[in-house]
Amino acid sequence: MLPATLKLCCGISHQHLRKLTGLQRPAVGAFGKEISRFILSEASCYFRNMPDAVHRTIHRKLGISPKPSNSENATLSSREMFYLNQVDDALHKAIAMLHQQEIWVAERHQENGDTIFSKSFPQIGKVFRAEAVLDFPPDCIYSQLFEKLDQMDRWNPSISEVQVLQRIGKNTLLTREVTSEILVNVISKRDFVSVRHGCKRGSAFYLVGTATNSDLMPPQKGMIRAEAGLTCIVLQPLEEDSQKTRMTWLLSLDLKGRILKPITNYALYRSQVDFIAHLRKHLSLLPEST
Repeated sequence: MLPATLKLCCGISHQHLRKLTGLQRPAVGAFGKEISRFILSEASCYFRNMPDAVHRTIHRKLGISPKPSNSENATLSSREMFYLNQVDDALHKAIAMLHQQEIWVAERHQENGDTIFSKSFPQIGKVFRAEAVLDFPPDCIYSQLFEKLDQMDRWNPSISEVQVLQRIGKNTLLTREVTSEILVNVISKRDFVSVRHGCKRGSAFYLVGTATNSDLMPPQKGMIRAEAGLTCIVLQPLEEDSQKTRMTWLLSLDLKGRILKPITNYALYRSQVDFIAHLRKHLSLLPEST
């Protein structure tokens, strides 16, 4: 039945597939993924002892998000699984954006080489992309931005408070951040509740986050709850010097409130410029052994 259906939907030759137009191509792609999921689910019944790493590799090659292993499922609640799915989806979106090198508009060039770009994406809106080179290795920067996230308010004056509300597994955090006044007398303090995930792929570190809801931190009276549509920082060692890092940072925030778009846009890319400057200063003051 499945082979017959596949032939009817996709045609029986590669030449037919090449002639597909309009919505036919994504339809074939979606159908192919469903077939792949079916095959994998059937295979799982017969190869129950297959290592999780093999399952993840197969899913990755097919472009399908892998499901957590049974051992992970046994220890995570449905709500925690929801958080993991959120960051997984955010990471896939961020990687797709990073692969789109064209049509990014330059917003600001710094004398030190740092550059801020922007681009609008469907269903997400305007995304800012910061590019910078830092004279510190990726693992050191990753440690400060993820493992020691709750200390960020000590060195970043743009943040007045950081709370880790919950730790989910080894590399996922539920957090709340309270900003300082974003633009004096223009944009007041905001708080964000986000789910964040850190991981390493090849030689690069990824730190991804997105807005979420949690009973652990409902909206606070007198505080505007803003939302992080997508944040993703990629830390890659330079090919010519592994002790230096190319930092790429995607940022899309909804600050809420009645703020003109030009003011919001200025505040967001300005926040990236300031953050990178504060990060450089903080890293330069760290003991060499850190």
